[in-house]
Amino acid sequence: MADSLTIRRVSASPDAFIPISALRSGGPTYAKLVDIGACIGCKGCEVACKEWNDLGVEPTANFGSYQSHRDLSPKTWLLMRFNEVEVDGNLNWLIKKDACLHCEDPGCLFSCPAPGAIVQYTNGIVDFNQESCIGCQYCVTGCPFDIPRFDASTRKVSKCNMCVDRVEAGLEPACVKTCPTNAISWGSKHDMLALADQKVETLQSRGYANAAVYNPAGVGGTHMMYVVPHGDRLADYSLPSDPTASPAPMTGLMFLKRLGAWMMGFGVLGALVHFLRYGPERLDEHDDRGDHGDGPAREAPSARPGGHDGHGDGPVREAPSA
Repeated sequence: MADSLTIRRVSASPDAFIPISALRSGGPTYAKLVDIGACIGCKGCEVACKEWNDLGVEPTANFGSYQSHRDLSPKTWLLMRFNEVEVDGNLNWLIKKDACLHCEDPGCLFSCPAPGAIVQYTNGIVDFNQESCIGCQYCVTGCPFDIPRFDASTRKVSKCNMCVDRVEAGLEPACVKTCPTNAISWGSKHDMLALADQKVETLQSRGYANAAVYNPAGVGGTHMMYVVPHGDRLADYSLPSDPTASPAPMTGLMFLKRLGAWMMGFGVLGALVHFLRYGPERLDEHDDRGDHGDGPAREAPSARPGGHDGHGDGPVREAPSA
């Protein structure tokens, strides 16, 4: 069934503070579950992501890893990461499908100052609106998973959008569709959590005592979750152990915007009151400047007694008496 993509939150808007229960539309809340233990690292999901989203090809080079690229980029929204580690004396590949986790409380949205640049739908998908993006990169610093990437040529930021156009049409994301081992599952968040618990029990029965579900509470949970065989080695999977996201930056931003508006209003009001009280400022027609305005006018010399014309050098002598 197609999804209506009802908006839950919008960046730089008071809508970001509306409680979840007030915005539930009754539609499904989706989630992707990645079973790392079942992943074979074929990179089929990488290719499918690039093809469906028309991301284009980037040059690659051998840098001593099975990864196709060193890192995520504006043209690589999904990257299979390979980390070779030693576990209990045995060599292990700790593989991770690295992409946006679509947090329930998205740090990127909370930190974005551009209205409408980041949108969160009630189905759990967090999407970027390129037309409203101002390229400030605050979302990059606000993401606890280091996912968004800035494109210097377009001055825009991009990331995985969970194939929102496919989801709207009732389809699963392209990476889910192409996975040959069914390591990526798609469905409601409730169903994916139940499936994750089953997979963890299976791994624990096979000897993976620290198997766990990665669904961090610090961001309210995520809509791309992992079943991690070695839950005690999250750093080796490049997964933060306790990521957090807070709406505090947006709260401060909204306060500063309101404060700026008030100060501007008071300034305009003060200027209007001054104008009504004193009127416009005018130059005095009879100022103290000279005729040509080159400088201050010189005072006329005072008449001093002396000589015949007042130019004598000494005091005036009194006339002799008759």
